[in-house]
Amino acid sequence: MATLKDLRVRITSVKSTQKITSAMKMVAASKLRRAQTQAEAARPYAQRMERMLASLGASVVGSPTAPKLLVGTGADKVHLLVPVTADRGLAGAFNSNIGRMTRNLARRLESEGKTVKIFAVGRKGRDYLKREMASRIIGDISYAGRKSIAFADAQDIAGRITAMLDDDAFDVCTVVYNRFQSVIAQVPTEMRLIPAPLPAAGAVAQGGAIYEYEPDEETLLAQLLPQNLAIQIYRALLESAAGEHGSRMTAMDNATRNAGDMIKRLSQTYNRARQANITKELIEIISGAEAL
Repeated sequence: MATLKDLRVRITSVKSTQKITSAMKMVAASKLRRAQTQAEAARPYAQRMERMLASLGASVVGSPTAPKLLVGTGADKVHLLVPVTADRGLAGAFNSNIGRMTRNLARRLESEGKTVKIFAVGRKGRDYLKREMASRIIGDISYAGRKSIAFADAQDIAGRITAMLDDDAFDVCTVVYNRFQSVIAQVPTEMRLIPAPLPAAGAVAQGGAIYEYEPDEETLLAQLLPQNLAIQIYRALLESAAGEHGSRMTAMDNATRNAGDMIKRLSQTYNRARQANITKELIEIISGAEAL
């Protein structure tokens, strides 16, 4: 049985931990508001860009000169997966959910005879996937120590992906990230980047609007496709950042509550043990006095 000293040390240790988790919760809450605002502000632009490119691409998708960023290499053999995770832990299941989803997706593709390559964004995702899929990881990038993610970071990732596409290193590219839904809910999401998602045949015509573009569609696509790739990646980074802060805030709130419950239980145990010792000492004193 633990002594009174052991219980006091344990209570002090848990109180210190509670102070740390409470502080981390407040820090995450302060960062969450800005990250959530950025993620929500990026959604309409990214969605509108997707729709515009779908309208443009539908008219040139069958052309032999269609850009690779739009139609890919024409094959479906090599898949590049881009999991987006955090560089730090203590965020509940935030990172493991993406690692698990990427691993399951890779196994499913390989069971279909595909070749899988992984470009990990975030240290935690890289470490998670290294355990079982180290041979598939062809690169990684980390933003540890950075206060915020800038659009230039998304452009850097987009540039690396484009360079690999130009070298025919893959046929299909998919990003896996946590879409921010609320403070307590982040939805693991797959989003195909290359080939660009296009509407089903006849869907554009059913929309009732036909546009004429100046300059021509291929010229516009040459300018917009690289920008769209960076925008969609930036959107995934912002969603992931907001989800990370929300998940960490929830995790630290739970940890703080659990520490409070543990302190309460340890304090009760300490008080009972202390009362038992006092009672024992009184009995010994009374017994000694009666013996005299």
